[in-house]
Amino acid sequence: MDYDFKAKLAAERERVEDLFEYEGCKVGRGTYGHVYKARRKDGKDEKEYALKQIEGTGISMSACREIALLRELKHPNVIALQKVFLSHSDRKVWLLFDYAEHDLWHIIKFHRASKANKKPMQLPRSMVKSLLYQILDGIHYLHANWVLHRDLKPANILVMGEGPERGRVKIADMGFARLFNSPLKPLADLDPVVVTFWYRAPELLLGARHYTKAIDIWAIGCIFAELLTSEPIFHCRQEDIKTSNPFHHDQLDRIFSVMGFPADKDWEDIRKMPEYPTLQKDFRRTTYANSSLIKYMEKHKVKPDSKVFLLLQKLLTMDPTKRITSEQALQDPYFQEDPLPTLDVFAGCQIPYPKREFLNEDEPEEKGDKNQPQQQNPHQQPAAPAQQTAAPPQAPPPQQSSAQTNGTAGGATAGGGGAGAGLQHSQDPGLNQVPPNKKPRIGPSGANSGGPVMPSDYQ
Repeated sequence: MDYDFKAKLAAERERVEDLFEYEGCKVGRGTYGHVYKARRKDGKDEKEYALKQIEGTGISMSACREIALLRELKHPNVIALQKVFLSHSDRKVWLLFDYAEHDLWHIIKFHRASKANKKPMQLPRSMVKSLLYQILDGIHYLHANWVLHRDLKPANILVMGEGPERGRVKIADMGFARLFNSPLKPLADLDPVVVTFWYRAPELLLGARHYTKAIDIWAIGCIFAELLTSEPIFHCRQEDIKTSNPFHHDQLDRIFSVMGFPADKDWEDIRKMPEYPTLQKDFRRTTYANSSLIKYMEKHKVKPDSKVFLLLQKLLTMDPTKRITSEQALQDPYFQEDPLPTLDVFAGCQIPYPKREFLNEDEPEEKGDKNQPQQQNPHQQPAAPAQQTAAPPQAPPPQQSSAQTNGTAGGATAGGGGAGAGLQHSQDPGLNQVPPNKKPRIGPSGANSGGPVMPSDYQ
């Protein structure tokens, strides 16, 4: 390449440090990069942005996959990639997103901490419903475009703070996402990576070779249960491990302890699972004879005949072929009864959750880090993330680290994927946000308007 032409290109190339002010504004630090809260230096707009610096030099395949997908995906409940910056001087890659002040990891932790303080303040039922509806709407869009997310968890579900999109859910972290219109390699066939087990579907834990979008639905069911109880439903001692073996004894034990061991009639194809012989060797059906989702949720005051429980049961169906789809879930009677879902999940109420705090450059975001075994005692709380000021040092079961997502779409996480053309773009941000034949409630809703988050009632 001609030297003068190369120099001209370099001079014209936009540099992130010239356009944005972000020094000293780190809000996240994970395995795959750093996240900064940023504003434009030229003052053209007052928006807050999230700048994700991908670690290492150059751009990895997983980063390429995430960028390719995010450039195509356009939906109000999927995080939007605004721009990509390539720094040729140090070969750094920066991704620019809209900034999200909250995520479900911190929101749930806030409510869990209130229980530990003997001042329980549950998520209000209207907010839970709105959160779930928007998550399902975003996932339905991904699935309609042949995309599996594969890593849904509270830390990857962002919620916008004050601003034009107040209270809007944004599904983030597409680093694990894969197109499924071609044969998929299971996670176990990839290089060993750190993955989160608490939200993994049982068919994955049993080595399924040809899994489907049902894995995302299971994860949404786990998140739904966590919103209802403020506790991760399938927490186990080891949350994340580096492994290429899909079978995870402790995680399966936890699932069976809550759900019961699946009967043959409920999951006929379980015998075809690659890890079924190991399952037969390590587990006894009688051990879980007294376990059921009904009993677990009744302890948390969710009645088995309520619409909320019936939908949860459909989302957490063991057999992936019988598990409800996102489209079916959006039509569920749960969303047809009052209170209806709202575009602003806070329903016009005051937002009680603290804003993210800035981290020192050398300060890890999560003291009770990933890759570390979780506490033996499920009711012992790990050290609080630096952003969370409201949580006390002790609370019920620990949750997964939020290190990968803080106000952005997360990072270029390891995993497979690619982007395709011809995605179905949403034409109107509000079109799919409420059940059909129902009008959305935007802004204040009922007696709670302008007040604090009120205790919920899932009776």
